[in-house]
Order: sequence, then C-alpha cells, then structure tokens
Amino acid sequence: MELRPLRALVEIVRQGGFSQAARAVHATQPTVSKAVRQLEDELGMALLDRQAQPPRLTQAGEIVYRRAVSMLAEREDLRAELDELRGLKRGTLRLGLPPLGSASLFAPLFVRFRSRYPAIDISLVEHGSRRLEEMVMAGELELAASLTPVPADCEWQPVAREPLMALLPPDHPRARDSRVGLRDLRDSPFILFEGGFALNRILEQACRRAGFSPTTAARSGQIDFIIALVAAGLGVAFLPRMEVQSRRHGGVRVVPLEDRGTDWEMGLIWRRGGHLSPAAQAWLALTRQARPAPA
Repeated sequence: MELRPLRALVEIVRQGGFSQAARAVHATQPTVSKAVRQLEDELGMALLDRQAQPPRLTQAGEIVYRRAVSMLAEREDLRAELDELRGLKRGTLRLGLPPLGSASLFAPLFVRFRSRYPAIDISLVEHGSRRLEEMVMAGELELAASLTPVPADCEWQPVAREPLMALLPPDHPRARDSRVGLRDLRDSPFILFEGGFALNRILEQACRRAGFSPTTAARSGQIDFIIALVAAGLGVAFLPRMEVQSRRHGGVRVVPLEDRGTDWEMGLIWRRGGHLSPAAQAWLALTRQARPAPA
C-alpha cells in the first residue's frame, strides 16, 4: 500500500474537503480524488461519504484514517532518524508556533539558533494551538508551542507562565478596579480569538466554573484588532500580561484577572515516544537555557 493515497485521505478529513486537501498536498483536486478512489478499490470498501459536506469517514474510513495517521508519523520519524546521521551540519527543524506569545518568547531564540546552527533550516508553521497539536500527533511537526494542559499523547517542556489580564473599555463599570473576576464581567460581551486558539478553552472553562457561559461579540486572530475592538467599546478581551506590556493600548483599561486556573502557560510539545532530531533537541536545550523552568 502506498502512502500517497493515505496522505490524501488524511488531508481530506483534516482540511474539510477535496479542494482544500489538494492545496495541502500541492496536487490537483482530480488527483486527490483519484488517489482516494484507488485506495477504496484496493481495499474493497468505501472510506468516505461524499454526499456529506464536508465529506465524512465511513466506519471503514475511521479505521483506515487512524492507521494512516500513525503510518505517516512513522515515515516522518524515519526521515528524522536519517537526518540524525548528518548531525547538525544539515537538516530541518519542523516547528509550529501560535500567533499569541511567539514574538516575545521565540523571536530571540530564532536569532540564537541561526547563529549557532546556520546550516539547519527552520520550517515554521503558524496556527492556533489546537491545530498545532494535531500536526504534532500526525508527525508533520517535531515541536510546537501550545498551552497547558497538553494532550496526553504528548510530552512537553515549560517555556513561560503569565497571568491573564482583562482588557476593558474605559467606561466599563470595572475599569477602575485593581483586580476583576470573570463573574464581574458576565454581563459584558467577550471578544475572543478565532477557533483553534487554546486561550479560548481556558476562558470558557473558567467561565463555566464561575457559573455562566459568555456572550461572544467577535472573534479574531489579530491581537491589535482585538485591542482596537475593546477600545471602541464592543466588549472585553483577555491577554497574557507580556502581550499587554509589549503593545500600546491607548483607550483600554488593563486589569489583572483574579480567577484561579486562568494562568496562560506556554510549553513546547512533542509526540510521546516520537523521535526528536538533533535540531529539535538543540532547540529544546536553547529554550531551557534562555528561560529555565521553575522548580
């Protein structure tokens, strides 16, 4: 069985359609469709319900999909082990970073890494933490930055821990408080990040513990745009302290969030039991040196 049709099936499910999968594997839509059809012919069973939108896996497809993800991950491990033979004189670090926090935490590390290992290429992917976790589990990335709690199938190394700050319009009733709780903000619309950002999960869980479900006024993947929406009075938003400190936020009041369990903790994750290339190990070591984990 060839791996190319399996990759096509995995991407159709992951991307939500044939056209999107074709872009992901740099092929045409007919090529992707033909590859999956040939795989179905080889196995003698339908793997996708093509009438559903987006296409859904059949029972047989669920089994093949799970095996395909595992096989593709093993292939990436094989490539990584072969790269290891070359040492740090050649190779690629497949790294995933989320938009939130990466500029402050990882931009300086890029400079140091490139200075020490100029022959190592960094293949960088930027997505929300949930999508990065999926890519790590599929073997598409060696390392990714994500928020705790991390998936059970991943190992991780702490990078930073920051309290969350509430961003309030200047005329908000709590704008002059020294601290604020989520329960105090239950009647205010929330401005959240778009789907795939793990910070949403932290906030939604904390709101449930506080006894309410927040009303969402807007979602965005752009931090500066979220701050601007708060300044315009659309609602309240939340950012880790370091992101607030690194940005201008005129017209917005910043108040520490007092709820327990809302700390923003970033770590580097990798697949449990997966092979880490020398480049990935060097990145982890550099991260430990730059920001030693607390005892």
